Amino acid sequence: MYPTLLADIAATGPILLVAVAGIAVVLYDSFQNDAKAIPWISGLVMAGALVWEVLRIDQSHVAFSGHVYAGGVAAFANAVILAGALGSLVLSVPYLKKVGHDYGEVYALLLFATCGMMTLASAGSLITLFVGLETMSICLYVLTGLVREEARANESALKYFLLGAFSTGFFLYGIALLYGASGTMLLSELGSGAAETGRGGLLVAGVALLLVGFFFKVSAVPFHMWTPDVYQGAPTPLTGYMSTASKAAAFAALVVVLARVIPIPEVGDQVALLLALVSAVTMVVGNVVAVVQRNVKRMLAYSSIAHAGYLLAGLAAGTAAGYSGALYYLLAYTLMNLGAFGVMAALEWDGEQGAEQTVESLAGLGYRKPLLGVLMGTFMFALAGFPPLAGFIGKYVVFAAAIQSGLVWLAIVGVLTSAVSAYYYLRVLVALWMRTSEDSPEAVRQSSFPTSTATVVVLTACAVLILVFGILPKGVLDAAGQGFVAPVTAPTAALVP
Repeated sequence: MYPTLLADIAATGPILLVAVAGIAVVLYDSFQNDAKAIPWISGLVMAGALVWEVLRIDQSHVAFSGHVYAGGVAAFANAVILAGALGSLVLSVPYLKKVGHDYGEVYALLLFATCGMMTLASAGSLITLFVGLETMSICLYVLTGLVREEARANESALKYFLLGAFSTGFFLYGIALLYGASGTMLLSELGSGAAETGRGGLLVAGVALLLVGFFFKVSAVPFHMWTPDVYQGAPTPLTGYMSTASKAAAFAALVVVLARVIPIPEVGDQVALLLALVSAVTMVVGNVVAVVQRNVKRMLAYSSIAHAGYLLAGLAAGTAAGYSGALYYLLAYTLMNLGAFGVMAALEWDGEQGAEQTVESLAGLGYRKPLLGVLMGTFMFALAGFPPLAGFIGKYVVFAAAIQSGLVWLAIVGVLTSAVSAYYYLRVLVALWMRTSEDSPEAVRQSSFPTSTATVVVLTACAVLILVFGILPKGVLDAAGQGFVAPVTAPTAALVP
């Protein structure tokens, strides 16, 4: 007998809805190949799941005997994931039609990947973490190599798959050691289990290996080398999806793990120090290397690495303020990066998924496509951290949390590297608005850059929300902190189930 089955199914309703929709799309596509209704079905399901998650952010409980969290932090993270997925889906439809790969299977993969991301963000146990991570990863490997005719896309997919499989090995070894140290798979019982067994060495080793897997997924240095190649070779809207929704899922899961692990005396201080060091190195490497990039997608890839460093600064604080600040930053980052990749997809001209799209090739396009130019300016200023946009508030809250935890040096590194980032973000705007079309390649001058209404709506919505959440951040910050109570200094002050 399973008396709580219906309650557990209801608690995981949004995840199950997206999973069932993915299966339905596969079946529908098998009878009506590449039907025009498939993107509509996928989008409506994602929108419904998004509304469902938003409505239960102020609730917080567990399902399936603690293996899944619902509401609170999980609901907020899932809402960010679904927003990124929905925006990416809308941007992908005209783009995939343009490149001749508007297949029904793509939307099924988007649904399954989103389901994996939501499972990862809602994980309450090591088993759920692994299932969500692999479901997400396998779908992303396929989406990366979607345009099989392009050698660069195949190369990117193969690199992503091989390095992803390598990182999965670390993740699995970490899970095995954590189970050996604690005798449980539930995250909420890791501390008490390790205290009973007295296997502190195994616990430290398990946490270290688990963090290696997470660092790979969030593109933290030194596990970042796959990111530029994968971003450059994948279809541009899907690159935006990978850089936003998947990062939101990985960071949300990392928040839950850290909220359970940092209060454990044997590992808390070491983990906090490790996060601070990785954060600093990631911020420096991401921003410095981005300065010398000529290809726009590679530049945005290193920008993504740098933003992973900013997010890790909030997690290194190990407090409720740091965790909720990181979740707010995830929402802002999703809107900023989704918009930036959306504009680059609309301005793509090289026929190779932006692989040859340099900053110089954007010369004068601000005057030819003024709306896209203005929107790109909003996204670049937000990524650089200019007030009053959400990117500024995001950096402020994570650095403030680091300072409150005594990591003043880390906040200083973050501020200095943010100043460096302004150079390469503003360089894009210089090309758009301060250069003439004569400075761009002939292929750019001959392209008309048709832009669909749906693309304009999504990009405009991202820009407006970035401004609104920057001016009025309190509501979002409160929602991001729904799953937390007081600074996490003891096991009872962690995530509230």
